[in-house]
Amino acid sequence: MKKVFLIVLIISLLTLSITAVAKPLKVAFIYIGPTGDAGWTYAHDQGRIYAEKVLDGKITTTYIESVPEGMESYNTIKSLAKRGYNVIFTTSFGYMDATLMAAQEFPKIHFFHCSGYKTAENMTAYFGRMYQPRFLSGIVAGMMTKSNIIGYVAAHPIPEVIRGINAFALGVKLVNPRAKVKVVWTNTWYDPATEKEAALSLIDAGADVIAQHQDSPAPQQAAQERGVYSIGYNSDMSAFAPKAHLTAPIWNWGVFYVDVLQKIIDGTYKHGNVWLGMKDGVVDLAPFGHMVPENVKTIVEVFKKAIIDGEFDPFQGPIYDQSGNLRVKTGSKLSDEELLSMNWFVDNVEGKIPETSSE
Repeated sequence: MKKVFLIVLIISLLTLSITAVAKPLKVAFIYIGPTGDAGWTYAHDQGRIYAEKVLDGKITTTYIESVPEGMESYNTIKSLAKRGYNVIFTTSFGYMDATLMAAQEFPKIHFFHCSGYKTAENMTAYFGRMYQPRFLSGIVAGMMTKSNIIGYVAAHPIPEVIRGINAFALGVKLVNPRAKVKVVWTNTWYDPATEKEAALSLIDAGADVIAQHQDSPAPQQAAQERGVYSIGYNSDMSAFAPKAHLTAPIWNWGVFYVDVLQKIIDGTYKHGNVWLGMKDGVVDLAPFGHMVPENVKTIVEVFKKAIIDGEFDPFQGPIYDQSGNLRVKTGSKLSDEELLSMNWFVDNVEGKIPETSSE
């Protein structure tokens, strides 16, 4: 009788153990904008949805949208931690310090901060090498412009945005040394009216291709209204400006989210700094618009393959800045540290970097 009792007890304990292991991981996302922005937040949310689908039954997710940056976000992060979420993703640069504070306060929770650089034993800083498809989109713009003036609607003057502008401009210069990239700052991530106004001002200045580092498709729509071309960002924005949209550097966050969440479930994840590129599938170029000629597509594909194979880097020398100083020698390339702290423009960019940022 005792033997039967022990067997039943062991089976019960095993069942409880299996049930505990199988309990879904609770995952939360904090967004800077609305999920319907068609840009940055939309791309992250598509990644969340993809992770739920792939890891069906292994995770449950939630999100909070339009959370202000800075230390105001700390209370939101803390509330999710107290509600029992095992993993928290904070998806904008301005959440960095608040995320670090929460990570130090809740050491058993996994924290992930997007686009920053601070880490902890339970906090990863993650981002993608968006400058790679930015460079490719610059090739497209450089070959499609007729006025040799390309407009760029820029968000905040932080290294991430400056790096993207430079990569784009280097792509332009590769195929069209006569073209210039004019930059207008909006100091917004998501403000359709302001971003559209900025795009229109660039078109009035002669730009016949409009690029952007913004979360809304407003610059794309401005380009279509004025009969010029456009380069989107974050996601495929062609539906908003089908007559103007040439392509867009895009995010595929689901690839990263599935990978790290599965490792957390398996108990194998190690926190640190993660910066993934086109070869990892996290960043890419959206499909080309119908107006892009085959020769342009061919050149882009050649350089895309070279970047993925490690045979070419958008920031390999020689590269000169606006003052004519040689920043990168022939045969050299910028280090990750230099890319992450970039605060200067390459020589075919017209515009200034403000001394201070709003963030």
